[in-house]
Amino acid sequence: MTESMQAGAEVIRAFVKTLPSSPGVYRMIDEAGEVMYVGKARSLKARVTNYTRPEGLEVRLQRMIAATRTMEFVRTQTEAEALLLEANLIKRLKPRFNVLLRDDKSFPYILIRTDHEAPELRKHRGIRRQPGHYFGPFASALAVKRTIASLQKAFLLRTCSDSFYRGRTRPCMLHQIKRCSAPCTGEISIEAYGELVEDARQFLSGRSKSVQDRLQGEMNGAAQSLDFERAALLRDRLSALALVQSQGEIAARSVEEADVFAVAHEAGQFCVQVFFFRAHQNWGNYAYRPKADPTLSDTEVLEAFMGQFYEDRTPPRLVLLSHDPSDRAVLEEALTSRLGSRVYVEVPKRGEKRDLVNHALNNAREALGRQLAEGATQKTLLEGVAELFGLEEPPRRIEIYDNSHISGTNAVGAMVVAGEEGFSKKHYRTFNIRSTDITPGDDFGMMREVLTRRFSRLANESDPDAEDENTGMPDWPDVVFIDGGQGQLNAVREVVAKLDLPREVTFIGMAKGEERDAGREKFFMEGKEAFMLPHRDPVLYYVQRLRDEAHRFAIGTHRARRKKDTIKNPLDEIEGIGPTRKRALLQHFGSAKAVSRASLADLAAIPGISSAMAQLVYDHFNRSD
Repeated sequence: MTESMQAGAEVIRAFVKTLPSSPGVYRMIDEAGEVMYVGKARSLKARVTNYTRPEGLEVRLQRMIAATRTMEFVRTQTEAEALLLEANLIKRLKPRFNVLLRDDKSFPYILIRTDHEAPELRKHRGIRRQPGHYFGPFASALAVKRTIASLQKAFLLRTCSDSFYRGRTRPCMLHQIKRCSAPCTGEISIEAYGELVEDARQFLSGRSKSVQDRLQGEMNGAAQSLDFERAALLRDRLSALALVQSQGEIAARSVEEADVFAVAHEAGQFCVQVFFFRAHQNWGNYAYRPKADPTLSDTEVLEAFMGQFYEDRTPPRLVLLSHDPSDRAVLEEALTSRLGSRVYVEVPKRGEKRDLVNHALNNAREALGRQLAEGATQKTLLEGVAELFGLEEPPRRIEIYDNSHISGTNAVGAMVVAGEEGFSKKHYRTFNIRSTDITPGDDFGMMREVLTRRFSRLANESDPDAEDENTGMPDWPDVVFIDGGQGQLNAVREVVAKLDLPREVTFIGMAKGEERDAGREKFFMEGKEAFMLPHRDPVLYYVQRLRDEAHRFAIGTHRARRKKDTIKNPLDEIEGIGPTRKRALLQHFGSAKAVSRASLADLAAIPGISSAMAQLVYDHFNRSD
């Protein structure tokens, strides 16, 4: 036993003497005070005692014991309560020896509000604060949008805001194209609209057959009474319902509501595939790639994943797993406490439930295979970048910068990030050009400002070896590509010389080819003559993709800012005019143009506008420039 491992084991033994034989959660802490591991136990004393004999444990646990310098404990009433607390602490503290759910995605829901006389159908994401019926989760916003569009055709529910609803004097376009029954203008009574809402609620709750049977009967009755217009309307509604039901890749005839989890691993990486089934329909799936030690088993990874997944989510009544957890009863108890009613956890061996799990498992394997293939390609490209640009090792983080403006107006700088897993959009950044000393259209000056702000902040706030805890992406770039030639590179060198960066970063200028011809780009590096990469070289295509992505991102940001400026209300420019006063002025006068023509006395007569504020508004529109 090494000296450090023996010291860690002695620390743990000291705690064991006073530990109770009750459920709880323990934290193992290193010399720097960082939590390395969070675990739960049915008996804290028995569980922690295992760490006092590290000789027979895995290498991963031996390293953890050797680094342990103190421990913390929390007693709980039950093991299920300990499971929930453990998941909460892991998500909050992100200990390096735990399985970590790296992509904590929030899934969208469909909401039918109940706090209005004419309930609204809408997409919802986040905390359920609004009263209403929630249906989901859906795996993507696109799936929600597609489903809502079909539900509009089927049930003619409104999707407009309350303010839009109140302001209508005649039906909007959605009523004309048969997407809304227009309760806002009385085209349908509130009572009849309520029946449509109830039909939609029942359909989304799984009672679709009764709704369809009733509509089928009404359609046949309308056809027999020669009311062909109503029969056609009901036919279209039935078609829309059939479209909703057919959107899922697979359906579940015997499973009304369930989440299906399957885990696969290969080459030291794990993938957990989650499928959502509600109302017998597949509402989409999502692939997670948890951070876990390669020595862990599929069961251990899935167990840890489940606790974190449901830490802030409401589980369904049935959860299907590809691997049997070590203590299914504890997991069921924990999920039951989250839902408020009984939750069943099953590992099916046959029948349709097993088919659903196998389908999820196949998707997990395919997703992992794609990830490994893409990673291998990306690794080859990064090795090529290192070779062609003379780097000591393949870069882990590449940053690409570009500017966008029109004659210097609405100028923005953009930073795009790429690494071992491709583009990392989480780390993209934009910079609004603030300096008033820059001549409009001075690209060199804009790049100086962007790089100064970026690297000044990086040098002041980030350790040179720091990494993103979730993605493993380093905070500091290894390579920086600048869209421009020698002039842009010189501007960058000025910035770097002044900042005295704590670590070395390679800066490369990338100038467009003759007649802006892709493939003839020239590259500029400090201490080298300008050079070109071999024609049709994969690395050249890769660098072009990096440049094009930075260009796309910069232009998109610039256009969004320009659009915002074009629709800006003149009242927004007046200091002291907030949303409430702005609303009062617009409601009284009808438009900002009418406000600009108003007299001082008319402005002061508006409730909420003081004489001093009226003078401010009047002076703003009547000042002499």
